[in-house]
Amino acid sequence: MARSTKTQKALNLNAAHGLLSRGISVAEAATILAQERGLSRRQAYRYLEHARAITLQARLAECQLEMHPTKTKIVYCKDGKRKGRHSNVMFDFLGYQFRPRMVQNSRDGSLFCGFVPAVSPSALKSMRSTVRDLNIAQRTHLSLDDIAKKLNPLLRGWIGYYGRYASSQLEPMLRHVNLTIRRWAMRKFKRFAARRVAAALFLERLVKTRADLFVHWQLGMIGAFS
Repeated sequence: MARSTKTQKALNLNAAHGLLSRGISVAEAATILAQERGLSRRQAYRYLEHARAITLQARLAECQLEMHPTKTKIVYCKDGKRKGRHSNVMFDFLGYQFRPRMVQNSRDGSLFCGFVPAVSPSALKSMRSTVRDLNIAQRTHLSLDDIAKKLNPLLRGWIGYYGRYASSQLEPMLRHVNLTIRRWAMRKFKRFAARRVAAALFLERLVKTRADLFVHWQLGMIGAFS
C-alpha cells in the first residue's frame, strides 16, 4: 500500500509538471489535473505548487544558487486579471508587503484589484518600536522643537522609502507618532493632565499654525490624535 501511494504521488507530480510545461494557466492546469487524476482542486494546486518548486530549484541549481528550505515559497500574484486560487498570494520583501489590493486608476478614478506593494506589518511594528524606544512621553524637559529634531530624521526616511507606494498604509505609524506627542503634552502641561481630548484639540490647532514642525504635518499626512 505504501509503495502504491508513493507511486501515485509521483505520477500526480509528473502530470502536474507536464501541464505546467505546456504553458497553460495554473487555474486551467488545476482543473485538468483534478479531472484526469481524480483529485480535489486543493490537492491539484498543491501538486502544481510542488512541481513549480522543483522546476525552480533545478533552474537555480544550474546557476549555482540554492533556495532557502523554509523562507522560499511560490506566490501567486493574484489581481483583477489573475483570479486563480492559490495558498500563497502575498510575500514580504525589503520592508514591503506585496499582495492583492484595491487600486485607483489614475486615468478615470475607477477601482480595480492590483498586485501591488505597501509597507509591511512587520515594518510598521518596527517603526512603532523605534519611536517607543525614544521614550518621548517621559522626557518632559524637552520642547516640541527638541522632539521634532529627534523624530523628523526618522519620519523623513520612513515616508521617503515606504511612502512611494500606497502611502495611506503608513497611517498606523503616523497615528502612533501623534499619540506619542499627545502623551508628552499631557505630562508636560498640567492643564492637559488626564485630559486626552483637550490635548488632542491642542495639537490639532497646533497643526494649523505650525505645520512645519513635523515632517508628516508638512506633507499633509497629519493622521489622527485620538
